[in-house]
Amino acid sequence: MSQDFTKIRVSDDCELAVRLDDYTHAWDARPPVVMLHGLAESGEAFKRWVPHFADRHLVVRPDLRGYGDSTPMRGDFTYRFAGLGEDIIRMLDALKLERVFLVGGKIGGTLALHLAAHYPDRVIAVAAVGTPASLTSFDQRAPGWRKQIAAGGVEPWVRETTQGRLGTSLPQPALDWWIALMSKTKASTLEAFLQMVPTVDVTPDLPRITSPTVVITTTGSGLGSVDSVKAWQETIKGSTLEVLPGDSYHVAATDPDVCARIVRAYFDKVG
Repeated sequence: MSQDFTKIRVSDDCELAVRLDDYTHAWDARPPVVMLHGLAESGEAFKRWVPHFADRHLVVRPDLRGYGDSTPMRGDFTYRFAGLGEDIIRMLDALKLERVFLVGGKIGGTLALHLAAHYPDRVIAVAAVGTPASLTSFDQRAPGWRKQIAAGGVEPWVRETTQGRLGTSLPQPALDWWIALMSKTKASTLEAFLQMVPTVDVTPDLPRITSPTVVITTTGSGLGSVDSVKAWQETIKGSTLEVLPGDSYHVAATDPDVCARIVRAYFDKVG
């Protein structure tokens, strides 16, 4: 059993940092689970999920381009959402992983849906947790966030926006941990990434998804009502919606054990 950390070059200007958690027996291993984090996070965001999967699956936790220990991006870098997907495919190729389960939180879930639609031969099943299908509504918030980060730095922005993201259920030590994690993000990465965010909309791709898909949201998510999530979830043929009580939209962070158990059971069933 092991926990490894590696870096994989996915382009001339970027290495992805990747955590590999492997506690499987060779004779009882199931396909890998790749966990994709959200805005201003890293693969550490799924730390609490690892014990739920690593007994049967290699768990792969990349830091997306610009985040965590991956290469920071310049403020004038042009992020492409499809390019983030290409990074993940190159990572899978480098690790010689043909087909995987995908878990994504927040925009990481949006990316997982994109990958399932565009690379169906690589995706066994998908879990989109606290995920928006479209982020075009951020066209008002993102410019203000960029100005705030440029003027005051990353940590004050994280602190001001944390309650909207994580809701009211977590104790202060947990909030402090998340604030510290997110505040490690380089301001230049966020300047570039937040210019892309309002352009992201995978809604037209959803009917193309053939991989089994589970979507998890909360009753009080700030990213959309249960009805609005259900509206796009139902365009994914055969998909399942799970609704948890709470006012967090980052339910992968606030309810990691509950979400991980749901996803593990779903992957065991369909995989």
